[in-house]
Amino acid sequence: MESTPVKREAGELPSAPTFLERMVEKLGVHARSASAYSEPISKDGVTIVPVAKVRWGFGGGGGAKQGSERGGGGGGGMRVTPVGYIELKDGRSEFKPIRDAASFVPIIVAGGAAGFFLLRALRKLLR
Repeated sequence: MESTPVKREAGELPSAPTFLERMVEKLGVHARSASAYSEPISKDGVTIVPVAKVRWGFGGGGGAKQGSERGGGGGGGMRVTPVGYIELKDGRSEFKPIRDAASFVPIIVAGGAAGFFLLRALRKLLR
């Protein structure tokens, strides 16, 4: 990742990169397709390519008071979540998702609540 050159006055020394500039540079090194698609794994005529969702985020801030007092800060991170794999077999490819059981909990709770209210309404109608 290239940084944009900063215009300086004649005789002015270049300043050290800011924390945010260093963080962006380091994250940029890892921002590539290999973060989402892992190395293929082959066995018995089947090749599997793991697939993940990659999220990047960072932020920073700064400020200055009078004189030489300065302030700043920042942070960032990355999250990689497996979402499935691509199966290559007999000249065909197929994406197979990985389902997380915890993602079904809200659906099960909503279905249970709907069932409860439906049974309650039916019971009142039959009285």
